[in-house]
Amino acid sequence: MEIKKGLSPPCRPVVSSSACSSELYNLMERCWDEYPIERPTFAKIKDGLKKVIGNSGDNIIDHLLKRMEQYANDLEAQVAEKTQQFMEEKRRSEELLSQLLPRSVAEALTRGQNVDPESYDSVTIYFSDIVGFTTISAAGTPLDVVGLLNNLYTMFDSILEKFDAYKVETIGDAYMVASGLPVRNGNRHASEIALVSLQIKKDLDTFKIPHQPNDKLRLRIGVHSGSCVAGIVGLKMPRYCLFGDTVQIAMKMESSGEPMKIQCSSAAKELLDDIGGFQLQERDRTVEFKNGDIKTFWLLSSSAK
Repeated sequence: MEIKKGLSPPCRPVVSSSACSSELYNLMERCWDEYPIERPTFAKIKDGLKKVIGNSGDNIIDHLLKRMEQYANDLEAQVAEKTQQFMEEKRRSEELLSQLLPRSVAEALTRGQNVDPESYDSVTIYFSDIVGFTTISAAGTPLDVVGLLNNLYTMFDSILEKFDAYKVETIGDAYMVASGLPVRNGNRHASEIALVSLQIKKDLDTFKIPHQPNDKLRLRIGVHSGSCVAGIVGLKMPRYCLFGDTVQIAMKMESSGEPMKIQCSSAAKELLDDIGGFQLQERDRTVEFKNGDIKTFWLLSSSAK
């Protein structure tokens, strides 16, 4: 049909000159020459191919197989490298998630499991607040305040790493910690929070306010033990939140306290007495709460290790 149409040259494939090297393209054109006498012999084709793709012996197929094998090896190396990069990014993502949520909760979410709200019969919650934070903030720039809180909370976080306690959240200058959840630890949560509180109070003696180095930073600390419900709230930027009167009473222990003192509820005090090794002093007045007055105690020291 192409011959009848008078195409020139007839019966030749259409190959773009950009599809291969110029040497290989010229070799193909010579092989398609209209006059057989002008076409290269197989020996010359072989020599031409050697110049284009390299000398690999007498068998061109061997060379092509070696090229394919090399390509496969390179591809495997690239896949292995990409897989390693993916696993490293996955590890970083999981590590970041475990810093935002309790590790056991983060691992469950990573596995695609639902994390339902859970009730806890006995946990201990810590709240602290900076005394005179508004005055301190007014004496510096917003960047000074950010630097102050970053330094303070970094110190707090380093203390928590030594104990079985979890930082629930920070709101401005308020710092909330809990123990006994999501992994239960018997009644040890009371002593863990008590030791955290005493260590924070001790380390504050050497803490410097960056923009007010001559002033001492002071905290009010409140501790309470009781039941609560905890669970994940939200889909975007999910938070592990605690609910119940125990949270409110712990906040009341902090807000009704005094600077550089650790105020504990009677419920927390009873647990610490059972554990032993903690010295507490009864406060000279009670604290009002919606269900009545609460007898409170100052946590003074500990002989526990």
